[in-house]
Amino acid sequence: MCYGHHRRSLSPDRPPRNNNNNALVVNTLRVRLAETEARLERARAREAELTRRLEEMKRFVSVMEILESYLKQRFREQQEYVARFFSSLPAK
Repeated sequence: MCYGHHRRSLSPDRPPRNNNNNALVVNTLRVRLAETEARLERARAREAELTRRLEEMKRFVSVMEILESYLKQRFREQQEYVARFFSSLPAK
């Protein structure tokens, strides 16, 4: 009985391994690795750009919060001024 021989012949769509086939597989894996590395590099560049933009937006929001605080304070001061002004006018 040649069990091992029959077992190998049961998968006809799988060609026998040889040096040519191994070289093809290695080459295919190298190409896929290069593509994966290129995608990874693009993803890292995109991440860096998004991080930069996020930090820029955080600075913008911080400036807007400072301006909002300043304008609220000025508004309160103006309200107080107007209230004092009208309270100092003689009643008719």
